[in-house]
Amino acid sequence: MIRHILLIKFKSTAETNDINMLKASFKSMPSKVEGVHSVEWGLNDSPEGKNKGYTHAVVMNFVDNAGRDNYLPHPEHDELKKLFRPILEDIVVFDFTI
Repeated sequence: MIRHILLIKFKSTAETNDINMLKASFKSMPSKVEGVHSVEWGLNDSPEGKNKGYTHAVVMNFVDNAGRDNYLPHPEHDELKKLFRPILEDIVVFDFTI
């Protein structure tokens, strides 16, 4: 299984409705893209104050490398990026095998 972690910093102008639409789009990926096992979405609530302005996280689990390879060029991923890019200030992407 491949774990795909996104740490997200939204623009200050990002609207709550747009963020919620993005969340729904991420959460729908397992039913739309073969190889996407699950998606979790969370808001930072760490009391340590070390998030460096990143406020949200997405954790996607891919069945295997083939699942990730299917997702990255997939049209549904492209649609997700169309929602994401206008409201995104910065992102960290980190993948590892579990």
